Amino acid sequence: MSESSDIEVGGAEEHTEAMLTAARSVIRTCMQIRSHEHVLIVTDPVTAGVGRALYEASAEVTDRTLMMMMPTTHKKGAEPPSPVTDLMRRQNVVLLATKNSLTHTRARLTASREGARIASMPGITEVTFANGGITADYNALQKEIAGLNPLLRRRREVHVTTPAGTDVRFVIGARWVLEDNGICNRPRQIMNLPSGRVFVLPKEDSMTGKIVIDGSWDGKLLDDPLVLLVENGVIVNLSGGEMAEKIDDVFEQAAIPLRPTKAARVRTVAEFGFGMNSRSKLIGNMLEDQVVRGSAYFGFGDNSALGGKATVGVHMRGVMIKPTVELQDVDLIIDGKVTARKK
Repeated sequence: MSESSDIEVGGAEEHTEAMLTAARSVIRTCMQIRSHEHVLIVTDPVTAGVGRALYEASAEVTDRTLMMMMPTTHKKGAEPPSPVTDLMRRQNVVLLATKNSLTHTRARLTASREGARIASMPGITEVTFANGGITADYNALQKEIAGLNPLLRRRREVHVTTPAGTDVRFVIGARWVLEDNGICNRPRQIMNLPSGRVFVLPKEDSMTGKIVIDGSWDGKLLDDPLVLLVENGVIVNLSGGEMAEKIDDVFEQAAIPLRPTKAARVRTVAEFGFGMNSRSKLIGNMLEDQVVRGSAYFGFGDNSALGGKATVGVHMRGVMIKPTVELQDVDLIIDGKVTARKK
């Protein structure tokens, strides 16, 4: 069933109200916008419905709200037009509700340096905006994620298994990141929405075992699982049909500009995380999929953003269903249920 059909079945008025309710949550709870602040909403023809809802909710709080529409010709990875770039760096708050991500553009980096706090929602649809992870109780989620800190601190050995066959062990290489909680209220802060995950850098060379990705890969639902054999923190074998071949091609292309001694780093297991957002569903959208409560994911490729040494220019993520995640004497997740308790 198409998104437009879903909206018709649910009723146009109910859908409009649900959109506005979600937008108010973003404006008032996530971004905590004040009446004196300047707000810019960047949208495009594909995501215009979400952009309009955010505009209406922001205009209820501050009359210093602007909305700009990106051109239909804008391509993935490209910089926004110069008027958008110029406006972004002059704002207190920037909301990016666009088909293609603007998170890694120079325009976003400049806006952050100038003090803007930014929420990015690449690929957001009206249905997921009104009914998905963005509708979570982010105040409660922030409190719950912060409450994990005593269990995560000083424990370094992780064991992940799944019914599909994942069985892998590793040591964490940095502190767990607990800030992906939906609250973006500080200057220069940037956050993806929907939020609600806890993640960490696996220590390089520490991981050995088998990873089976049976949920989604980089925002695409999987018909067949991907099986990755890992030795010393690097993928040594990848199988899973046509999708596995496509992923291998991405790794091979990323390795071309690297020195031969560093080419293998493109296959680094770069990140591990688990979802905490009870409103999110596995739908084939990367931002939504990776925060589904009780799911877990691995990132592969570049780990420099988390402090690692694999600066390889590519980063892909795969989501696993019903994982069990053990952190030494703590059960974080059992069969897809968040437990977060000592054994």
